[in-house]
Amino acid sequence: MRAIKVVEATDAATLSTIHATAFDAPWDQAAIAGLLGQAGVFGLADAAADAFILCRVVLDEAEILTLAVRPTARRKRLGARLVEDAAATAVQFGAERLFLEVAEDNAPARALYEGLGFLQTGRRRGYYDRGVEGAVDALLFTLTLTQPLPTA
Repeated sequence: MRAIKVVEATDAATLSTIHATAFDAPWDQAAIAGLLGQAGVFGLADAAADAFILCRVVLDEAEILTLAVRPTARRKRLGARLVEDAAATAVQFGAERLFLEVAEDNAPARALYEGLGFLQTGRRRGYYDRGVEGAVDALLFTLTLTQPLPTA
């Protein structure tokens, strides 16, 4: 089992490199460092620098801002482990719910979140711009943190 560590703004260069391997429109080092410098934002990463998650807690709600896993490290439960650890951390900060948006066409991410007990609670039409391919809806998923996560 890989070790999970708390990330700091000084880790932003590494995190932006991971993000670039995982997304078509990656976040740069400055954007990630800026988020990590905000109140209520925390990040976790696996020690091998293959995956990370950024979350924000405001009052009793937490939001997954991004979850990035290098393609070569997928299907090894890294994403699930990071979500589980982020949920536990969010509870420590007083969150009762954890939510995120995921592209409707991102079947692997949807399966991950559904497998962890998230429920689809909304839709944002045309949220993700795919350029010439048009826009894709974002699905809003929510997890109640006052109940234990299912074990996958």
